[in-house]
Amino acid sequence: MAVPMKKTYSTLFSLTTVMAVLIGFNKGELESFHTDEEVKEFRDLIRAAGPHTTNDLFGGSGLCGGCHGHDPIGYAMVTSWGQDVNVYDDWAGTMMANSAKDPFWRAKVSHEILVNPTYQMQFQTKCTSCHAPLGHFNAFHNGASTYTIAEMTSDSLALDGVSCGACHQLKDTLIGKLFSGNLIYDTTKTVYGPFPLPFAGPMESFIGFKVEKGNHIAKAGLCAGCHTLITDAHDLAGVPTGTTFVEQATYHEWLNSTYNNESNPDSGITCQGCHMPRINENIVIAANFSFLSPRKPYGQHHLVGANSFMMNLMNNNKTALGITALSSHFDSAIVRTNRMMQDSAVVLKLDLINRTTDTAFYELKLSNKAGHKFPSGYPSRRAFVQFVVLDAAGDTLFKNGMLNSAYQLIGQDPTFEPHHNMINNPNDVQVYELVAGDVLGDVTTVLERAFSCLKDNRLTPVGFKTSHFAYDTTKIVGEASTDADFNYEASTEGSGSDVIHFNIPLYGYTGNLNVVSSLYYQTIPHKWLDEMFTFSSPEISSFQTMFNAADHTPLLVAQIKDGNLFVNINETPVIMPAVVYPNPSSNGTFTIKSADPVSEITVYTLTGAVELQTKNNNNFTLPRRGTYIVRVKYGNKEFTEKVIF
Repeated sequence: MAVPMKKTYSTLFSLTTVMAVLIGFNKGELESFHTDEEVKEFRDLIRAAGPHTTNDLFGGSGLCGGCHGHDPIGYAMVTSWGQDVNVYDDWAGTMMANSAKDPFWRAKVSHEILVNPTYQMQFQTKCTSCHAPLGHFNAFHNGASTYTIAEMTSDSLALDGVSCGACHQLKDTLIGKLFSGNLIYDTTKTVYGPFPLPFAGPMESFIGFKVEKGNHIAKAGLCAGCHTLITDAHDLAGVPTGTTFVEQATYHEWLNSTYNNESNPDSGITCQGCHMPRINENIVIAANFSFLSPRKPYGQHHLVGANSFMMNLMNNNKTALGITALSSHFDSAIVRTNRMMQDSAVVLKLDLINRTTDTAFYELKLSNKAGHKFPSGYPSRRAFVQFVVLDAAGDTLFKNGMLNSAYQLIGQDPTFEPHHNMINNPNDVQVYELVAGDVLGDVTTVLERAFSCLKDNRLTPVGFKTSHFAYDTTKIVGEASTDADFNYEASTEGSGSDVIHFNIPLYGYTGNLNVVSSLYYQTIPHKWLDEMFTFSSPEISSFQTMFNAADHTPLLVAQIKDGNLFVNINETPVIMPAVVYPNPSSNGTFTIKSADPVSEITVYTLTGAVELQTKNNNNFTLPRRGTYIVRVKYGNKEFTEKVIF
C-alpha cells in the first residue's frame, strides 16, 4: 500500500527515513512501493536551479543539487560548528559552474573565428571540450566529429559548464597523461566518488546513475585534461605551421614542484588539496536520508582560483548571461577567491641592504606559495609590483607600478615590459606574465597565431627545476632565465622566488624613508583586450559593454609597509619585521628571523588545535605535511602567519 504523502518538506523527510529500503531496491521496486505521483513529487522537490535533464551520458546539476544542495533541516553537509558546506551552493558561483556562459570566453572564441574562419569548426570543438563538456562529449558519444558554440547555446546540459559529471564521470584511464580537452568519460552512467561503499539507491532509482568509489577522483591528474592546453599554431594567413604552443600548463607546473611527490605524484599536495579544502570531521554528504552515516574527510567544492574579476562581472550581468546562480553564490565564491589569493599566493619580504648619500638599496623578495606558477592559467593574467618610497614628510621620492585613470600601467613598454632584476627608474615596472608571439615575433593575443613564447617570468613554484621532464611545457623565457635571483637562492635552484633589487635615487635627502611595496593581480588588463576590441561581433560587443562597466581595480595580493627600515645614513642598525622562512618549506623546517629574540612559537592546525609549541627558539619542524597557523612572540611584539609544509 502506498504511503500517503503531504506536500510538505518535513513530511517528505520523514518519509525518506522509511526509504532506507532503497539500499537494496532498484528503480522498479521503488516505484512499486510508491505511487507515480509520490515519486514525481519527490523528484520535483529535490531539484535545484540547474538543469535537471539527462542525455546519454550525463545529468544536470539540478538533479545532483536535490540531495547534495542545501538541507533545510540542517542535517546534511553541515559542520559541527553549524556552517553549511553543501556541494551545490559552493560550486554554483564558481568559474567552473559558469564556464559555458563566461562572456569573455565567448567573445574570445568569436575573435578567433573572425581572425581565422577556415579553422572555426576545429577551434570551437576544442574550446567546448573543456567549457561545455556535458554537451560536447555526449555529442561525440553519439557520433559527432565537431561541437560548436551554436550547438552549445541550445543545449541546457552544455550550458551547465563544468558540472558534476564533468569531473565525477571521468574514468581513471590515462589520468594525468591527457591534455587539451582530450578526456575519457565512462559511458555507463557511472559516477565516481572518494568514499567506499557509497549509498547508491537514490541515484540509481531517481536519476539512473550508478555510484562507485574511484581512487582517481582525488588525484591531481583528474584536472590535467583541461588545465594543460597546447594549441596548434597558424601563420598570419591562417595556415597551420605544423608546430604547437603551450597556452597554459598549470598541471605540468604542479608536476615540476615540491607539491608533487615524484615517486608517488598524488601523495603530495594535489590540486584538490588547495582548491577543494578538506574538513577533517564527519559530514553527512547527502540530504533527505536521515539514516546516512557521516564521512570524512569532506572535500568542500570551493573550486576557486584567482578570477574574482570575472565572477563580479558575471554576477552583475546574470540575467543577460542566463545565469541561474544566486548573488549569494557569487559573493561566497568571490570572498573565497580573494582569501586564497591573499593568504596562499605570494609572500613579500623587504630588506634595506645599504644606503649611501645618493642611493638607497632595497631587495624585495617575492616567494610563491602556490603549487604552480603565479599567475597561472590563461595568458591574459598578470601580476605587477608597485614600489613607493616616501620621505619623512610623506612626499614621494620614488614610485613605479602605478596605474593611470584608464587602469593602464604607467611607463610600461608599448610592446611588453621585460623582466627586471634591478630597478632604478620609475618607468621600469616588474610585470609577471606570459607573452605570446606570432610567426613574425610580434606580440599577439590571438591564440591561433601564438607561435612562440616571448616572455614567461611568472613566479615558479617551490621545487621548480629546469632539468625536470615537464620543463619543455613550463619554460622560463626572457631575461628571467638569466636572472641569478629568479628561482635561485644561494645558488640553489628551486626557491620559487624572485628578488628585485631597487636602487632608489635620493637626490641628497638624508632623513627617514618610508616604503610601501605591493603586488597586484589583474585577470584581464585593458592592454590585453586592445587587439580583440578592434573586431566586431555580438559576443565581443556584449562583453565590451560589460567590461567597460566593471570595476577594474586590481586585486591586492600582498603588501609590505615599514617606516623603520632605515632611520639615518649615519646609523647602521636596520630594524627588520619578523618573518618565517622558507614558506612553503619542502622539509617542514622553518626559521624565524626577527629584530628581537623569539620568546615563543605556537603552531596551530586549521581547526585550532595546537600542533606544537616551543620557547626561546628561532626554529621549528612540523611533523606532517599540511597548512598551519604560526603565532610568534618576539620582544614585546607578536605576529601570525600561515605556513605550508
